[in-house]
Amino acid sequence: MRRVKKVDSCPVALDSTSAISATTNQVVEDFMASKSIVIRPAQRIAQGTRPVCRLTSSITLYDTIRQLSLSGSRPQDGLAETNERPRWSHTPERMRMPYRVRLVDPEKKWECNSDPKRLDHFYIKLLGVGGDKLLPEEVKWLAVTHKSFEQGARGFNDRLAFLGRRLINLQTDLALVSSEPPEKSSNSMCTPDGRTPFEHPSLVGLPNLVNLPRSDVLTVEKIASLATSMGMRNVVRWHPRLIRDLDASGINAILTTSIYAIFGALALQNGGKVAINLAKARVLKPLGIV
Repeated sequence: MRRVKKVDSCPVALDSTSAISATTNQVVEDFMASKSIVIRPAQRIAQGTRPVCRLTSSITLYDTIRQLSLSGSRPQDGLAETNERPRWSHTPERMRMPYRVRLVDPEKKWECNSDPKRLDHFYIKLLGVGGDKLLPEEVKWLAVTHKSFEQGARGFNDRLAFLGRRLINLQTDLALVSSEPPEKSSNSMCTPDGRTPFEHPSLVGLPNLVNLPRSDVLTVEKIASLATSMGMRNVVRWHPRLIRDLDASGINAILTTSIYAIFGALALQNGGKVAINLAKARVLKPLGIV
């Protein structure tokens, strides 16, 4: 039986063991360091403290800088522009094109009224004494402005005309119902079977709505003729398609719309009673309807 010789520990083995131990300690320290970094946000959440988001702070700072940079220029420019001239008298520069797409034809150049005194004189002639005081300055110009003027950049009277047209049409129908119908023979009032229709004083003028329709009584030509006699052609603001032929450009429709718009503005500004009385006295009576 062989004897195994006992070998003493080699110094090289001891050195390798210490190296492994040192490496293990370094790994543990690195792990603990990384663990502490991971734990810190969790500790902050547990303590109720939330890390600040850099993106949010940058957006807030940008918005603040932008508001400060805009607040010092645009409102002051707009305020200065408003204080210099009233809105009806000019088109803001920011609503104009930086350059014109089409060339300006000198033969198609059209000048509209810009004199407030001439406009006030027209309102006095149309509505009577004090007619220039019934509407604010801005509304007086808006009521006589068609959407073809400055491409509608200064406002136009379509909505006012919608209300005024309903008001005048209603008063025209009421005037027709209240007027006496044409006389008819007693035989014509009887039905073919010999019965007499029901009659009532309130229904006497009802056939006028059929025999005299509103479209024949209140025509565009009649209202335009009334507006022309009051001098509206000199104050209405529009741009005709054919400068040398205003009738072909639709001047009658423009004048009629402006008349409706004036009484629509009166109804909104002073109430329906004032607008109805003026419509009867200044439009329906001259046309022979009431």
